[in-house]
Amino acid sequence: MTNLPPDRAKVRDVYFFATCVVDQFMPEAGLDAIDVLERCGARVHFPTSQTCCGQPAYTTGFPQDAAAVAAAQLDLFPQPWPVVVASGSCAGMLRHHWMRLFADDPERLAQARQIAERTVEFSDYVAAHTDLAAWVPAGPPLRVALHTACSARREMDTLESGRALLRALPGVERVDHDHEAECCGFGGTFSIKHPEIAAEMASDKLRALRDSGCDALASADCGCLLNLNLMAKKEGHPLRGQHIASLIRARMTGGPTR
Repeated sequence: MTNLPPDRAKVRDVYFFATCVVDQFMPEAGLDAIDVLERCGARVHFPTSQTCCGQPAYTTGFPQDAAAVAAAQLDLFPQPWPVVVASGSCAGMLRHHWMRLFADDPERLAQARQIAERTVEFSDYVAAHTDLAAWVPAGPPLRVALHTACSARREMDTLESGRALLRALPGVERVDHDHEAECCGFGGTFSIKHPEIAAEMASDKLRALRDSGCDALASADCGCLLNLNLMAKKEGHPLRGQHIASLIRARMTGGPTR
């Protein structure tokens, strides 16, 4: 491994929760996130029995089903290590909503609270533990727009971490775009229940991205990326978003994303 950060010798154990969207639709984002974490000095532990955080059922109004799904994850993180999550919305589910699901189950509530205290979104973890600017090699100029998902922005407060990561990558210029604080229209099951509204929201976001003059789009939430990339394809828009981990890995290695 080359271009290691100065503190690489200080290995930190972390768990990685990939999310079901990464697992089913964008596995390359999970692989890139793990690679970046390892390059940043982490020893990554991936519980192979992990599935879903329970958010789809929870936000659709089925808390009992959500609790059943979440309960299957509670025993997967027994060591007192950070649980790094590749999505702000799923991280928000672990940190804020699991405890509500198990409010009447003292044993599981204790487990949920302990995991919540260790849950950190990917951007936050990397920004806190690595100075990318100090060791990532310079790459070709790239103008990148950042999309921070609603839950990541409002529940996990990761906006500034995402901006800091882009700012730290040599050769990368973060560009602002109108509608930056607005939802892309995905909203989990919202896009399924209200496809026309969701499509208009995604189209508005894409127009703002086009007008920004960005070369690339990065986000730490694959659900948003799936929604925006699908709409971009439908509209003939050349822009294709990628997980911020994939962007970082490409700049680290000097190669393309997966």
